[in-house]
Amino acid sequence: MERTRVLSSLWIFLCCFNFHAVKGAQPNILFIVADDFGWNDVGFHNPGMLTPNIDKLAYGGIILNHSYVEPLCTPSRHAFMTGIYPYKSGMQHLVILPEQPYCSPLNLTFLPQKLKQLGYATHMIGKWHLGMCKWECTPTYRGFDTFLGYYQGQEDYYNKTVLGGLDFRDGKDVVRGDMTYSPITYATRADHLISKHNKSQPMFLYLPFQSVHEPIQVPEKYEDLYPNVKTEGRRKYSGMVSAMDEAIGNITESLKRNGMFNNTIIIFTADNGGWPTFYGNNYPLRGGKTTVYEGGTRASAFIYGAGLKRTGYTYDGLVHAVDWNPTLVAAAGGQPDVGIDGINLWEEIRSGLESKRTEFVYHIDEVLTLFEGHEAIRVGDYKLIQGYPGPYPGWYKPDEVTADQTIDYRPANYLRSYQKDNSSIDIGAELFNIKDDPYEHNNLAREQPALVKKMQGILDEYRKHLVPAMHPPNDKKGNPANFGGVWTPGWC
Repeated sequence: MERTRVLSSLWIFLCCFNFHAVKGAQPNILFIVADDFGWNDVGFHNPGMLTPNIDKLAYGGIILNHSYVEPLCTPSRHAFMTGIYPYKSGMQHLVILPEQPYCSPLNLTFLPQKLKQLGYATHMIGKWHLGMCKWECTPTYRGFDTFLGYYQGQEDYYNKTVLGGLDFRDGKDVVRGDMTYSPITYATRADHLISKHNKSQPMFLYLPFQSVHEPIQVPEKYEDLYPNVKTEGRRKYSGMVSAMDEAIGNITESLKRNGMFNNTIIIFTADNGGWPTFYGNNYPLRGGKTTVYEGGTRASAFIYGAGLKRTGYTYDGLVHAVDWNPTLVAAAGGQPDVGIDGINLWEEIRSGLESKRTEFVYHIDEVLTLFEGHEAIRVGDYKLIQGYPGPYPGWYKPDEVTADQTIDYRPANYLRSYQKDNSSIDIGAELFNIKDDPYEHNNLAREQPALVKKMQGILDEYRKHLVPAMHPPNDKKGNPANFGGVWTPGWC
């Protein structure tokens, strides 16, 4: 009898021990980025978009209603990986062009490097766009165990070329002959990684889709899902969104099939707003990609899965791209780096608490071009814009705009003076109360000059940390003609 009681107690202890071990296990992390993805391009914002897999995760998790990114691709990805504002690293101006000899600074610690220190297997599938002129700039040198994808900012979805060169790698190896539509290729690779993964080790999978950046390409069956969309480009773009959604559904099914789904955190975010010229849509937000209006910087985003204490609601706290680094490190059981710009919001997001973030820099770019030379900050409910806001100053409904209607390079109502040598431009400030006026219709700058001055002072303090933008001229040493028609590192 005594032996039975001892064995029974031991069994209860082991069951409890195992339960707590599983309960406290480090979560897998799936970090999905959609490229040039508009606020109005997802079902949980727009019922006309067919995204059932994304919507199911969003509604079952936490929709992030005020999640912000940079207005362009490279700066946002730098922020995701480092937790540091791009303007503090010289990464603020436009994007890295294929023949430009620079990359995200090598002295900075990337998110996968932090997670590897915590025991994670780290994988990347998709678009890099953080520099590739030397091998040390590329994913497998910056913390990823494996990489399948491309280095540059855009490529053909089928033949994997961009600007006359093949740009597709498995690790360091060139992949030739893959003509599969890229979301399908990426979902297949994700399923392979998940199926072969050692389940005793936590996994980090960074999945920055090529979708839905131009070129506008999609198999006809996805375009056919939108017979009522009038504009061919918008119809194809919408099909691209649904193709990406199907890939995400296939990946979540793989997680379930392999017993990993219940212990996985899934993050979904755009890298910037939709690009009106290429049929992305942010309505009713103002503006689009490249602008510091909300349409260029307020991302469609959600978080789902393991560790969330409260789900099925919309979180209205502020979140910025720089916050994902420390937040995910904390969710993985680690200590975020000290001195970065990102704030650990893990407890606030998962519990529905007030965000610790009360202000942030939208963007600072000191270089004057047709697209840039602007800065913006958020302090509480208020947003201040200085400089040229960007070439998409309006509100664009889907199916009702063309490229000629959307681009406005120097809107006269902003311009006060413009020197002949283009060396100096003085554009009036814009002030918005984003809580009361989320669509930025009412410029309060003239009504509240004292607040403008106060926020300009705050922006001046941020600007003291600016590192001049790295944007060197193209170097023909990087041309793929020098490497057998392949975009290849090792020339800078």
